[in-house]
Amino acid sequence: MESHMIPPTVVPWPVALGALAHPERSAVVSPSQALSYGELHALVEGTAHRIETLLPDASTFVGLCLPRSWEQVVLILALVRARRVACLIHRRMPDEQIEGLLSTLGTDVLIGDRAWTPKDARIRVLPSDELLRAEPVVAGWQTFEADQPATVVYTSGSSGMPKAALLTLGNHYFNALGSNENIALEPGDRWLLSLPLYHVGGLGILFRCLLAGATVVIPEPGGTLAEAVDRHHITHLSLVSTQLQRLLEHPPTRLAQIKAVLLGGSMVIPALVDQAMRKGIPVHTTYGLTEMGSQVTTTPPGTAFHSHSDSGKVLPYREVMLAPDQEIWVRGATLFAGYVHAGKVEKATNEEGWFPTRDLGRWDADGNLIVTGRKDRMFISGGENIHPEEIERALSGMAGIQEVVVVPVPSDVFGHRPVAFIRSTTPRDAEDLKAALAMTLARFKIPDAFLPWPQVAGRTGVKIPYAVFVDAAERWSQEKGC
Repeated sequence: MESHMIPPTVVPWPVALGALAHPERSAVVSPSQALSYGELHALVEGTAHRIETLLPDASTFVGLCLPRSWEQVVLILALVRARRVACLIHRRMPDEQIEGLLSTLGTDVLIGDRAWTPKDARIRVLPSDELLRAEPVVAGWQTFEADQPATVVYTSGSSGMPKAALLTLGNHYFNALGSNENIALEPGDRWLLSLPLYHVGGLGILFRCLLAGATVVIPEPGGTLAEAVDRHHITHLSLVSTQLQRLLEHPPTRLAQIKAVLLGGSMVIPALVDQAMRKGIPVHTTYGLTEMGSQVTTTPPGTAFHSHSDSGKVLPYREVMLAPDQEIWVRGATLFAGYVHAGKVEKATNEEGWFPTRDLGRWDADGNLIVTGRKDRMFISGGENIHPEEIERALSGMAGIQEVVVVPVPSDVFGHRPVAFIRSTTPRDAEDLKAALAMTLARFKIPDAFLPWPQVAGRTGVKIPYAVFVDAAERWSQEKGC
């Protein structure tokens, strides 16, 4: 589907825009600090000047390794304002992996808040509190080139090492602009930063709020969603299915004040969406990826219950097409600049500028995108194509089942057969599950076994890599002599 809008090559600086339009309005609220748009502007300008002094070379890649905080917000924006690139690193990564990521970027500079002595003596560690500075500033109209490099976000990837995706200021700007044209956001609204800022979804929240003059709310560590919604009068949320499920199980008192929930992630359960909608929570399902700045398609306001199994319509400033094999291809003003390797940017598009997502999809009669699965997860069983996502969706709709991952295991007879890992609130009988699946799936798609959810040390409440499920399935297959 074609985008009907040709974006300009220059974009306004969102921080100055907010300070000019509403300097007294709340921009960022955190457990330790609240900043108005005027105060945020002064902090970003002062910190940017400090960064320019310490790092004189423009377009420098700078590692940023901080917890979710107002300081992290200021430093991300200050790096971009100083025309440096904020490379967002997960704070809980092992030290050696952090050094490896810096090497991939071709940089030796890291901003952090912890005592850390890297093994590589060339790496320069800048304490975050030595950079934060506020200076008097008069808000005015400021513009930047849309293709200015802004951030590096690491893709999660289904397996292997994450890739360093370089996003421009224009990518973030047009991603937010197109989203705000679909989901209303205005001054006085408050969007909970329920996703980390090293994730493209977290950055999406930040830039959407900056453009709209809304407030980014950083939740208290260890608090629940319901507590955050009630305490901070939250109007907008970005969630994955497990978070929405928790919100429905323990609803906030101020449930009626929620204007929109943007629901993404790899598995959206239609029954869960319907349950939320019936409680008056306006849910927007979405399809997106790091390489497109966040959202690509999203359901518009007022979408009927039965349509929430889809990912919605293409947002402004994006283009989507389906290749002959049904792979989803994307391009537009939100498409990233490329992957960074050894300090150089490598393009990842074809000659016509399309980026192949490795996701498979189809269009419905109303022009909504239906994502059917991953190209690299499909496998063949007895000559039949099996898409694990189809089985996962069928299982996820059953009562008590919270998460599902389906993977193939070797079979002497069929080549491969599916097995399902299930996380459920109650034990489930395998024969009952097979009988229930037989109502909606062809017999060859029904898993041979239903395995317990893997227990991974240090990953409680965190997404488990797909490779962990593959390894667990292989061990099960070997033990069974398959």
